[in-house]
Amino acid sequence: MKSEAALVKKLAVGGIVTLLLLAGCGGGSSQSGGNQPLPPAPTINGLFPSCVPAGEQFIDSVNNQLTVSGGNFVSSSVVQWNGTDLPTTLDSNSLGKILTAQVPASDIAAAGTAAVTVFNPPPGGGSSNSLTFTTTPGGVAPQSIAVDSAGKFAYVANAGCSGGVVGYVSMYTINPATGALAPIGPPVSSLDSTAESVAVDPFGKFAYVANAGDDFSSLGSVVSYTINATTGALTSTGSIMGNCPGLCVPNAVAVDPTGKFAYVTNFQSNDVSMYTINATTGALTSTGMIPVDGFAVSVAVHPSGKFAYLATASGTPGLAGNVSMFTINATTGALTSIGTVAAGTINAEPAPLSIVVDPTGTFAYVTNSGSNDVSMYSINATTGILTSIGSIAAGTIPLSVAVDPTGKFAYVTNSQSNDVSMYTINATTGALTSTGMVAAGSNPTSIAIHPSGKFAYVTNSGSNDVSMYSIDAATGALTLIGTIGT
Repeated sequence: MKSEAALVKKLAVGGIVTLLLLAGCGGGSSQSGGNQPLPPAPTINGLFPSCVPAGEQFIDSVNNQLTVSGGNFVSSSVVQWNGTDLPTTLDSNSLGKILTAQVPASDIAAAGTAAVTVFNPPPGGGSSNSLTFTTTPGGVAPQSIAVDSAGKFAYVANAGCSGGVVGYVSMYTINPATGALAPIGPPVSSLDSTAESVAVDPFGKFAYVANAGDDFSSLGSVVSYTINATTGALTSTGSIMGNCPGLCVPNAVAVDPTGKFAYVTNFQSNDVSMYTINATTGALTSTGMIPVDGFAVSVAVHPSGKFAYLATASGTPGLAGNVSMFTINATTGALTSIGTVAAGTINAEPAPLSIVVDPTGTFAYVTNSGSNDVSMYSINATTGILTSIGSIAAGTIPLSVAVDPTGKFAYVTNSQSNDVSMYTINATTGALTSTGMVAAGSNPTSIAIHPSGKFAYVTNSGSNDVSMYSIDAATGALTLIGTIGT
């Protein structure tokens, strides 16, 4: 008769994880000191990140570390990638719930999927359930797009996969004749979770990305990049990490027309962070924060550089959001409040969400997702004060608004109705007149207009792509000329 130890080993190797208690010769049921229950098989419930763009790295060029969360992990646990063992480390402080594995760059060089499991060697142990890791063709969940002032390059901030460790920034060249975008290599890391907004300085030398972070390990950050003048490629030059109640869940970033100052809205701490910009390196230096009345969502700077406006959502359902108005100190960039003006209401979604000032500095427009409309304002050229001139209907869940360089046309992305509202602008009153809608991709989030006024670009979060349009110079109508993945 085979020994009890040999039988236990066979059962463990066969994947049976419940210890079979063998009775002794006398029929008793008590265990001997050497027959303790064997550990169960591991389980996994999360991958961080759960996806990465093909040819990119998880965090930077040398760090492809995959974090696996779950339970019943031990020091000898091994993360497996399509059945192949990866170098694995147990987090000694995680109580057997977190493993870190090194993924070879060759395994994420091309788009595809991989089955990730964890194996605990016998006795006991066995294989866990499987989760899927996806290597995507490009960025995931694009949130924001910016075009440089020369119209040569475009950049898209991608929030990344759900539960992802980092977001990414997709880079494109722009064909000046056709407006078509062409990718500049794989996306670059945003160095933090949930890239929400991207902005380019007026001289096309630097780009800035606001990362909202996540609820577990990051309070968000603002990352600076230099722009290669020839290729348009971005190179990270560092980041300012979140530090609630300071920089806290940043949602949007804007650079003033002189390129001297930057402003970042902090959704969680209800304020705006102010920075000076080093003209040589693009580095940001904090000059403090100023509170706003509500959740700070979006920021726009007047083309004169004298005023700044923040769209802020109310924390109380049914109450109007507002626009906080500020003057800008020309020497320091410091903001001084000059009051608020109402904008939209809250229904099922927060509002307002986006604000833009027209190129002449005469009018401002705010999208209100709760009331599915656009608030319109005139701007006092001397004081910067906004005066409401009414509202106009948009599509369902309007998110982003943009005005063309001539100040003749305005456009709004509607996330739930998957389209773009088009308007003409009355040059005297600033009132918008609807000229219809044009289809976009799935869940359009942001729109940017080429400085020539000939082309428009819309990021689509649901379909992970950018819709490219030509603009009719007479009517402002958009005509789709193609899509490109992020």
